[in-house]
Parts: sequence; structure tokens; C-alpha cells
Amino acid sequence: MMTSASKAGTNEQTVMQTPPVVSPQEWEAARQQLLVKEKAHTRARDALAAERRRMPWMEVTKTYAFEAPSGKASLLDLFQGRKQLILYRAFFEPGVFGWPDHACRGCSVVADQVAHVSHLNARDTTLVFASRAPQADIARLKARMGWNIPWVTITDSFDADFGVDEWHGTNVFYRDGKRIFRTYLIKSRGDEQMGGTWNYLDITPLGRQEPWEDSPPGYPKSPTYKWWNWNDSYEAGSEPDKKWVEITDAGEIALRAPGAQ
Repeated sequence: MMTSASKAGTNEQTVMQTPPVVSPQEWEAARQQLLVKEKAHTRARDALAAERRRMPWMEVTKTYAFEAPSGKASLLDLFQGRKQLILYRAFFEPGVFGWPDHACRGCSVVADQVAHVSHLNARDTTLVFASRAPQADIARLKARMGWNIPWVTITDSFDADFGVDEWHGTNVFYRDGKRIFRTYLIKSRGDEQMGGTWNYLDITPLGRQEPWEDSPPGYPKSPTYKWWNWNDSYEAGSEPDKKWVEITDAGEIALRAPGAQ
């Protein structure tokens, strides 16, 4: 099958070579053939996340200062008492295209994709965006764009020290008491996959914290699905609904069956 398309700004026609149109049986056969590779990709992605959880850590000994809506904040404060911190460097400041009405287009696309942070919080993880714009400008931007992500102002060399002074990037940190460790950095095209709860958890040292994951001994884990909840219903110590337990138990069996995705 072929369709015609015009080149931008010209009347010249180019022929787009589209795939063949086939019967339902042939289409399903093709899907099953591709599914083999997709399952291999899923297993490879899980294995990469497992390797990421075993990366060495770098202790952060330098003190950093940020401006938050509530006032001055340290890097430790940004954890909000949780074990893990995902800190995305977004470009919104004088000199960035779009200022003062908008943040960088690419960083804005990332912000538009961020899932409800309550799901990350339920896994002892805090997500924060950081820019050099003053808090008043950040508040105005968030209101305009409908973003609810915690967003702080960088006031020192944090961005240069962590490789995100010239390009956006996502640093991951782990807190042990008052000690802070840098565990991972993903930037450039790697940031394209960010925004979803699962992709964020997969770059953290603790991962999704579910039994099926290949994590080092002693890492926290709780039953798959059981910790999931509506974003307005996470409560400490709450028990999952009994019907939900039945449904998810059946789903888990199916998911882990031989040949399943």
C-alpha cells in the first residue's frame, strides 16, 4: 500500500511506503512474532534496572542551599523525610528560550508527562524539579501550566557539581539518616522515558520494591499491586481492599506464568 504526502513548503509529492494490508490471521501472526522481541526487551530492561540497583554510591559531603516555597532548604530537606530523592534540573531562568513566560520547551514536555507524585511518595521516594528562576516566577509558571511538582530554586553550584548546568538531567539520591549518596544520573535522550511512576522507580536504588525484582539481599519489598492506590487515598497502615487482593492475586499468577509478558 502506498500513500502520497507533500514535502513541507513545496508541491513535490513523495510516496510513503506503508506496510501491507493483511487478514486478521496474518496480522495476529505478525504481532506474535514481534511479541517475542518485545518480551525479550522487557526482560532486558528489568535486568538493566537490577544492575542499576547495584551501582556504587557516591557520598555527597558538600552542603547545598535551595529556595523552596517555604523558604531556604538544604539537599537533605528536599527528601521530605523519605529515603529517595529524584531531582530533575529544568531550565527556567533568564537567558532560556521562553523566559519569562515559559520554561525550556523540552523541560516543559518532561513536566507535562509527570505522573501523580503520590505514587512515588508511597515508595518512599520524592520527586523535585530545580531551576535558577526565583520562586515567584516558578509559582507563576506552575499555575499557568497546571503543574503540581515540587519545584525549588538553585542558588549555588549544585547544577555544575552534578552535571546538569548546561543540559537537563535527572540525579538520584539516597538518604541514610543525614548521610546523602548520589546513586544515578540520567540525561539527554535518557530523560525522554521519564515521567511515569515505573520508569522513575526503575532508576532509583530501591527500585519498585516488589518481590519479583532482582535486588540485593535485604532490600525492602512488598507484594506487587497491593501497595497501589488512588492518588488521594494513600494512608499509612491502610490495608488493601479484599476484593482488590483477589483480583491482583489472580493477575499476578497470570503475569508470572511461563510465556507471559
